[in-house]
Order: sequence, then C-alpha cells, then structure tokens
Amino acid sequence: MNVLKLICLITLIACQFSAHAERIKDISMVEGVRSNQLVGYGLVVGLPGTGEQSRFTQQSFKGMLSNFGISLPANLSPKIKNVAAVAVHAELPAFRKPGQTIDITVSSIGSAGSLRGGTLLQTFLKGADGNVYAVAQGSLIVGGLGAQGADGSRVVINTPTVGRIPNGATVEREVKSPFMQGDFITFNLNRPDFTTAKRLEKTINDLVGPNSAKAIDSVSVRVIAPRDASQRVSYLSTLENLEFKPADMSAKIIVNSRTGTIVIGKNVKLQPAAITHGGLTVTISEQQNVAQPNALAEGETVVTQQSIIDVNEDDSRAFVFNPGVSLDDLVRAINEVGAAPGDLMAILEALKEAGAINGQLVVI
Repeated sequence: MNVLKLICLITLIACQFSAHAERIKDISMVEGVRSNQLVGYGLVVGLPGTGEQSRFTQQSFKGMLSNFGISLPANLSPKIKNVAAVAVHAELPAFRKPGQTIDITVSSIGSAGSLRGGTLLQTFLKGADGNVYAVAQGSLIVGGLGAQGADGSRVVINTPTVGRIPNGATVEREVKSPFMQGDFITFNLNRPDFTTAKRLEKTINDLVGPNSAKAIDSVSVRVIAPRDASQRVSYLSTLENLEFKPADMSAKIIVNSRTGTIVIGKNVKLQPAAITHGGLTVTISEQQNVAQPNALAEGETVVTQQSIIDVNEDDSRAFVFNPGVSLDDLVRAINEVGAAPGDLMAILEALKEAGAINGQLVVI
C-alpha cells in the first residue's frame, strides 16, 4: 500500500516539474564539449599478503625491475604476495589542461584478494587513439573489506578489489576540442524531442535575432556564433542560461519488476477496456454536468467533466475503464482497497496487451 502511495506521489511530482521552465544548459550539451575515457595497466604494491602470483603479474614485475636496472633470471618465478596487476581508468573532462589532476579508479584484474593498503606505481593512461594523456600514481582508498578463516569461510563487505585515488593522475596532454572551430555552436538535447528542439530554436531567435538558430532534427539546434574565443565564451554563457519550457514527455510507464517500482507519466490515458484480476472490482466512468444560469443572469451554459470512482473488493473480478481516464485515477482506486504493487503491475501489463494504454510500457 505504501508503494502505491509513492507511485501516486511520483506521478504528481512529474506533473509539477513538467510545468516549470528549464535552462538550456540543464537539458542539452554543446557539441564537441565532452569527456574522454582513459585506461591503463599497472601494478599495485605494498599489499599485506593479499596480492597474486599470476604469470602476467610476474612478467610485469620483472619488467618494472628491469626499468630500474635490475635483471632477474628468465627461469626465476618471484614469490610476490604483496603485488597485484590492475586496470586503471579515468574520465578526462573537456578543456582539462596539462598539469591539472583527475580522479582515477583502480581495479584488480587477477586473483588478488584485496587492494587495501596498496600503492599504485606510475601508470600511463591512454586514450582511444593510443596516445598517453595522463600519468597516474598514488595510494589507494578502498572502501571494501574482506576476511577469510582457516576453515575456508570468508566474509566480504563491499568490493575490496576496487579502489580510488582522488586527483591521482596528472594530465600530460590536452585533447583538442572543436568548440572554437567554425561559425556555429550546436546544442544537442539530452532527451530527443522535435517540439523541444523547436522551442529552443525560438527562444534563442527571440533574444539574438531571426534565423540565428535552426533546429536540425529532434536532437540538434545549430546557432550562429562569433569566431573570437572570448566573444564565443561570453556568447555561450548567455545562451546556456536562457530559460524555456521543454515539451512534455511522451506517454510512458516504466516498471521495475525486481523492486516493484512503477513510474507513470502524466500523459498516460486509458482506452475503453475491461479485465479481471483477483477479487477486485474497479469501475471508473466519466459524467458530464451541465450548469444552467438563471433566465435573467445573462450567463452561458457550462458543461463540466466529473470522474466517478467506485471500488469494491468481493467476488466480482471485472475492471471497467471508460475512455480518457488517467492512470493516476487507477492507482488511487487500487490504493483505496490496499492492493499489493504486484496487482497494479499485472493490470498494467494486461492493459498494454489489450491496447488500452496510449503510452509505452517499459519493463526493466
């Protein structure tokens, strides 16, 4: 019952948010202003016996020693329980300059039991083009914990084989951005929608002038921009803070079958349908009321809509829905009889199969 109340609350919140204006910077990204993924391979040392002795770890360990002028016999397999081979990855934000730092994540790729207490040795982080863009090194912060008894029993809390190093990598190469190139700036919407793109175009044209912005498709809006770097930055600073009202989302229902969470968009409507489920009877109908003014009032006749909801829990098993009824009414009706969230999920799936929902049903 509490879950169903939460569903109603989420639905109402969604309706309220859809009525507010949004800044351009909150619903779109500037084309070319993006982060880039970096990855590298390295060694973590100083582990308290929780390392590994895999073949590739031994090979990497020998290679590290050779860089310092120490050579080991080819047939010698060093016993290293305080070393682990790791993968290091990071996100390089746009416009990050050489000498600045970024956060990194370190993950064991072998059989190491834990990375707690370890230190990452100098590791080169490469981009998709194979070039080195950052160098990582430092002491790991590991949130997980693992313990094992002599009888083989083991307790693991969180993930002790993954750690982070805040500001653990120094940027060595800047990624060139196309932001300063050409005569245009392109805004790419986070949620594609033709109506939103057209409204964004109109908002910019109303400020800058006619034909300054042009919606290319449901995602991109291209805007004329100055070539001078300082002028372009100031220009974008003004544009990205403009507010306008995005289009309402399409009618959609999202059901998480594992947690029982259901999110219903405000534009979802029910078509005429009747289904059966358990011992519940829900009847929702629409009634028109006519308000007639007095003869001398010189007013106008007004017709209003009134929704009538009748809920019973007995041997009857029919759900009857008239056209135009919202799912908010359905959730409220089922909530009144204290039905479980699974009942609502079953009803939604049945309505979708019957074609009685105007929106899209997404089960995750």
